[in-house]
Amino acid sequence: MMIRRSVGEDFAQILAIINDGAQAYRGVIPADRWHDPYMPAFELEKQIREGVEFSVAEDEGRMLGVMGIQDRGDVALVRHAYVSTQWQRGGVGTKLLKHVQGLTSKPILIGTWADASWAIGFYERNGFEVLTKPDIERLLRRYWSIPDRQVETSVVLADQRWLKLADAHA
Repeated sequence: MMIRRSVGEDFAQILAIINDGAQAYRGVIPADRWHDPYMPAFELEKQIREGVEFSVAEDEGRMLGVMGIQDRGDVALVRHAYVSTQWQRGGVGTKLLKHVQGLTSKPILIGTWADASWAIGFYERNGFEVLTKPDIERLLRRYWSIPDRQVETSVVLADQRWLKLADAHA
């Protein structure tokens, strides 16, 4: 498996993997937050314009997964981390996460749905910790542009760099 930075020609495959991988959220996240498709093309275009840089995992010409990272000043956000349903639970997500972690020296935050226990567990197994409710709300409002309803139904996880800084300021 190879991980590389995405190029413009990857757009359609990135969009397909996001929408395929997001099927895991159907019936789990609040119904009022589900869209079909989960991410329309115009939203992915907007995310890229707003600075989300994608890395892709591929093997023998097949794209297996995608993960974005977005610089938000004093932190970096992992955004839109999805593995094709056909390739989930095979280490693709872990390799992508390690790759994007290596792209920045900044503390990393990850937002996900509070009811997505598998996603939270994945990040926890990779050294991230779920933050407290007051921190979650504050950080979601500071670094993400999401509706209030999504803030209410999401969690934020932080890497060890962020946790060390937070402890130093406590």
